[in-house]
Amino acid sequence: MGRKTEEKMRTYHRYLGFFLAGIMAMYAISGIILIFRDTDFLKSEVAAEKTLKPNIKADDVGKALKIKHFKLEKEEGGIIHFEGGSYDSKTGVASFTKKELPFVLGKMAKIHKATSSQPLFFLNIFFGASLLFFVISAFWMFRPSAPIFKKGLYFALGGLVLTLILLFV
Repeated sequence: MGRKTEEKMRTYHRYLGFFLAGIMAMYAISGIILIFRDTDFLKSEVAAEKTLKPNIKADDVGKALKIKHFKLEKEEGGIIHFEGGSYDSKTGVASFTKKELPFVLGKMAKIHKATSSQPLFFLNIFFGASLLFFVISAFWMFRPSAPIFKKGLYFALGGLVLTLILLFV
């Protein structure tokens, strides 16, 4: 590879890095927050009401409301009581509390977890491809004959070994 390729890779690496600085920060913050998604960290209780089909079986109410750890407490007079709320099987109205992240953090987490059925998944693909470009273009940041390049290869090898350890241990 010639000097021109090296300069182009460095230029692309630099400007793509500046362009993606904000979105990298967003993914970093939301990634850290998502680690704690099984806890109530930063979440607050919000009252919610949802109308479901009437006469849903007690065991299916949690699925219909998308409550992960649904716990039925009791059933009486057509009212199904569960942890954090109730469901009226005659009207189909469910009143419950749910825990949500603050608005901006919730939006960030939604982008981070986007699936192929959501319009934002293109952003995740673009960002993932950009990170892969950063990985590859990093090897053009210094000349192979430079001592810092050789030291960088040791660090890259160390990162690869750590990744393999985390994957297989």
